[in-house]
Amino acid sequence: MPKKPAAPKPLPAAHRKPPRAWQRMLSGRRLDLLDPSPLDVEIEDIAHGLARCARWNGQTTGAHIFSVAQHTLLVEAVARRQTGHVDRRFALAILLHDAPEYVIGDMITPFKRVIGDNYKAVEKRLEAAVHIRFGLPPELPAELKRILKAADSGAAFLEATKLAGFSIEEALKFFGPRPALSAAAERDFLSPWPVAESEKRYLARFHQLLGA
Repeated sequence: MPKKPAAPKPLPAAHRKPPRAWQRMLSGRRLDLLDPSPLDVEIEDIAHGLARCARWNGQTTGAHIFSVAQHTLLVEAVARRQTGHVDRRFALAILLHDAPEYVIGDMITPFKRVIGDNYKAVEKRLEAAVHIRFGLPPELPAELKRILKAADSGAAFLEATKLAGFSIEEALKFFGPRPALSAAAERDFLSPWPVAESEKRYLARFHQLLGA
């Protein structure tokens, strides 16, 4: 009976190809998650990805997902109402505050707590690359972070109670007080938009802020 051929020996470590750690974007860019370059960040890729990225793992009411792109525009509206004024650069920072999710997706907070600091490290590198690409500091000042976090929590309260099935009591416990927002703004920003509209409105706001 013929002998079975011997299994090939594994290549020495020096000759092995490193695992792929980059994502091909529709713009043609290759964004390296281990060492993201600002030169590989394009706003069209961000808008395209965030418009297709569902908040709340898709567990929301309506015919369309509630996208991260729509969420960021809601956060800006809440921040403006809470502070009375948001300057152009901070509005741009708000628009980009979830930009890393165009690469790594919108992981819900409970899952982030499960996987710990590895996720945060990747997110931080991507955020710094995005900020540098669009003329923002790699890390926002503490006071702007505080305002952004309050607006983000306020937006989460509205999304949770209007779209994601949370009771008022649950939302108060997890997200803090309900933010003040006009009835017209609530109707607009809390009615999930089709993907194409989310992408278009996100890009329009970006170019409006960039040209201001």
